[in-house]
Amino acid sequence: MEVLRRSSVFAAEVMEVFDRSPTDKELVSQAKALCRDYINSRLIRAGVSWSKPEHNAPVPGGKLAEVSTILLRLGDELEYIRPNVYRNIARQLNISLHSETVVTDAFLAVAAQIFTAGITWGKVVSLYAVAAGLAVDCVRHAQPAMVHTIVDCLGEFVRKTLVTWLKRRGGWADITKCVVNTDPSLRSHWLVAAVCSFGHFLKAVFFVLLPER
Repeated sequence: MEVLRRSSVFAAEVMEVFDRSPTDKELVSQAKALCRDYINSRLIRAGVSWSKPEHNAPVPGGKLAEVSTILLRLGDELEYIRPNVYRNIARQLNISLHSETVVTDAFLAVAAQIFTAGITWGKVVSLYAVAAGLAVDCVRHAQPAMVHTIVDCLGEFVRKTLVTWLKRRGGWADITKCVVNTDPSLRSHWLVAAVCSFGHFLKAVFFVLLPER
């Protein structure tokens, strides 16, 4: 019951943000709430369970729930374009999932590579897809505690790299503008740009993660 009470208080705090200009801290809190929801969706789809319910509460209703729905929808589009890119992330990076430092360093390295040439919503969606793919790997390899580490890591990356960009756009709700056009012939062309070079990101990160000789 205490967990549910804290979740309700958090939900109220997050929802209040949409009535005014969000602070850096609030944008990071929202980023983490969205990440938990995204990861939970991907864990369910992968057919794996997560034994950390206190970190598994859905995002609150209202505008943040709408943002989460859009984020997941765009993630579906991204993964449809390249179905194998966002699976088996740990194997692609050739990393162990038993070390929090290794997982954190790998995720941050991939995140940095994704945004090397600037920030777009397509790349933000890609970041969430990577986080979810890595989280699925962790749970499948009996490392469920790593999921919370990934969520915190994403939040820290948002704080350092994306907050200023998000504030210029009025916050996370700006992502809803990405789905105005539903013409199938224009199938998320901006997402294609986000995913086409992702293989190169993984290769670059692989070499970054190699131990110094």
